[in-house]
Amino acid sequence: MPMRNSVSTVVFAVLVALQAAPAFGQGDYPAKPVTLISPFGAGGSVEQEFRLYTQHILENTGKRFLIDARVGAGGTVGANYVAKATPDGYTLLAVSSAFAITPSVYPNLPYDNNRDFAPVSLLTKHVYLLVVNPNSPFRNAADYVAAARARPGELNFGTAGIGGATHLPGELLHYLTKTRVTFVHYKTPPQRVLDLVAGRIDAAMGSFTLMLPQVRTGKLRAAGVSSNQRVPLLADLPTLEEQGAPGYDFSSWVGLIAPAKTPPAVVSRLNALFAAAARDPEVFRKLEADGTIAVAGSPEQFRQFIAVETERWRKLFADTGLRLEQE
Repeated sequence: MPMRNSVSTVVFAVLVALQAAPAFGQGDYPAKPVTLISPFGAGGSVEQEFRLYTQHILENTGKRFLIDARVGAGGTVGANYVAKATPDGYTLLAVSSAFAITPSVYPNLPYDNNRDFAPVSLLTKHVYLLVVNPNSPFRNAADYVAAARARPGELNFGTAGIGGATHLPGELLHYLTKTRVTFVHYKTPPQRVLDLVAGRIDAAMGSFTLMLPQVRTGKLRAAGVSSNQRVPLLADLPTLEEQGAPGYDFSSWVGLIAPAKTPPAVVSRLNALFAAAARDPEVFRKLEADGTIAVAGSPEQFRQFIAVETERWRKLFADTGLRLEQE
């Protein structure tokens, strides 16, 4: 009898504890601060964007997210850290378009983009502008592509550095249109813009933040937007796909992922928290100057997006023989 009573007491205590404990991953999550790994340089645009989201979440829910910068090797140091973290929802990774490109640059990564992560949400896309000199004969992107096709290798396309976010969209454009130009890689963005304004190079791509002021003052001409949908900020400007670049879609996107095997309820909760922040009009107002398109899709949509993006860049690198220097 004493043994039976002792067992009954233990069982009763466990049942009470289970009933009192909130369901993991529901409204109680996160029950403590979450570490958000940023694999980019401190103070960069992606980190700044996530600070907007985490501040919104803190103000509206009281949930705290702490940003921890772990940089190196094109973002792979931070990604590897999160891939090996405990999948409890308390260590996350901020990702950008570079996440889908690095497998083509670093063929022996210690993690797999698809297998080792649980995508949470693609939050935003930041669209680029294709710009040309206003005194050039190129009225639009179609004119530029036609000239590149007629004069292989003669046109000069300026970038802010090999393998960077202004080089790869140019590679993609000429890969899809089966044209060839000479890429001119600059060490500083201002010099690239100065040479384009002076007509020493023929075209370039860049963020709205950098290029739109030059377009509005008439120093440059906007020839097209890099996304596959028009941008509200320049609703009358056609996409490159509309102008003869089939399948063209490039943006500097931002998303959130967790380690693989993170509980679905936690992923769902994270998706709801960050999607609400990304869709908030005040947050979007602070981002829209950079050609932002709010996405805030589902985890499964983001999983498919990462797989497609990773394979797209892998194919481009393989077909063109493009090689980028590793850190």
